[in-house]
Amino acid sequence: MQAGAGGAVEYNDTVVRQFAVMTVVWGVVGMLVGVIIAAELIWPDLNMGLPYLSYGRLRPLHTNAVIFAFGGSALFATSYYVVQRTCGVRLAFERLAAFTFWGWQAVIVAAAVTLPLGMTSGKEYAELEWPIDILITLVWVTYAVVFFATIARRRIRHIYVANWFYGAYILTIAVLHVINSLEIPAGLTKSYPIYSGAVDAMVQWWYGHNAVGFFLTAGFLGMMYYFVPKQAQRPVYSYRLSVVHFWALISTYMWAGPHHLHYSALPEWAQSLGMAFSLILLAPSWGGMINGVMTLSGAWDKLRTDPILRFMIVAISFYGMSTFEGPMMSIKTVNALSHNTDWTIGHVHSGGIGWVAFISLGAMYALIPKLFGKERVYSTRLVEWHFWVATIGVVLYVAAMWIAGVMQGLMWRAVNADGTLTYSFVEALAATKPYYLVRFMGGAMVLSGMFIMVYNLWRTVRPPALAGQPATAAA
Repeated sequence: MQAGAGGAVEYNDTVVRQFAVMTVVWGVVGMLVGVIIAAELIWPDLNMGLPYLSYGRLRPLHTNAVIFAFGGSALFATSYYVVQRTCGVRLAFERLAAFTFWGWQAVIVAAAVTLPLGMTSGKEYAELEWPIDILITLVWVTYAVVFFATIARRRIRHIYVANWFYGAYILTIAVLHVINSLEIPAGLTKSYPIYSGAVDAMVQWWYGHNAVGFFLTAGFLGMMYYFVPKQAQRPVYSYRLSVVHFWALISTYMWAGPHHLHYSALPEWAQSLGMAFSLILLAPSWGGMINGVMTLSGAWDKLRTDPILRFMIVAISFYGMSTFEGPMMSIKTVNALSHNTDWTIGHVHSGGIGWVAFISLGAMYALIPKLFGKERVYSTRLVEWHFWVATIGVVLYVAAMWIAGVMQGLMWRAVNADGTLTYSFVEALAATKPYYLVRFMGGAMVLSGMFIMVYNLWRTVRPPALAGQPATAAA
């Protein structure tokens, strides 16, 4: 029971618990697949000649598992938890909330089956075929109904800023998914988009970059604005800045997608527009980063003793680095060097692991003990181990990809005096192999941290052993 305005409120934490547990489960699965495909780039025979285990089929499984299964479950769990506490009411439409859990797990399982079988629409972050797309739409509309109905019933007049970010991500992802997934079915397992050529590319990266901007940024900023102040036991550094951050971010992000299509058939004005808005994005992004970090003003000493808070602050730091790097990579002259190289892979994982995964892991460490009636996590020392193993792992991963990417770009652009290429593609690939080994090691460390987390949380939530206890004590 929690106190709400006008009386006690019994929150619906069942669906929150379910999503929180599956966040950890899918985190392990998604990162395990990532380590497997990283290993395949070094030792190609690991796929044993099976098409189901080929890099081309496992790679979209990895991205969908990490983004939508792990990240999506974390967003469902935290948004349902936060909206109840900040509105002072129980979650609306409990059966619909339960449907969002089981429906989302069905989407994930369907992806895990169809993608290794080669059933794909071929669109980045939108590979799933049309029957699954329809299920995603149903789940997402239901999610929106539950979330906004809870806000409409609120007892607290003010809508806390975290809910603005969660709400923006829910509405925008709905629009992006529906428009990008418009397709003509050609059987149960195949469809073709209604768009073609440069229009298809433009719609795809309008979706793709805003999936990053709203699913992987706005939603997790909502997480940041609730869990960082709670864990630090400090108010948000500047509530006014958080509001400015929200409106500036959502009004700018939508226009940045064309920077994925530099030097393509897309009109020059559209490419330049994407670059310009990407550069503008630096300001609201860093405003949010500064706001999150400065929330610790007067409480920096907590970082020495609280590894959960350390996860969150390092996540915000990676958010700042990634949102500086992204606009720089959108500049056409920089993009000419970085595009199609492993620099982009380093950038994606700096944001994907350093920001998204770390803020989610910090939130889960803070949230799961509370959901199971525990005062704290089983072992702070194990959280400390997880933090350092994962941090070293992500730094190794990202640094290796940065170096490999710049090297690849320079090798591909090098020409002899007669205008012929200095290096063949195979020479560039051979030079990259040592960095792929470092990437594999870094990814393996991040995955090892997840196994530490699983053990720690299991020891946190498992019921105490009853053997040898008196009957009254056991009762």
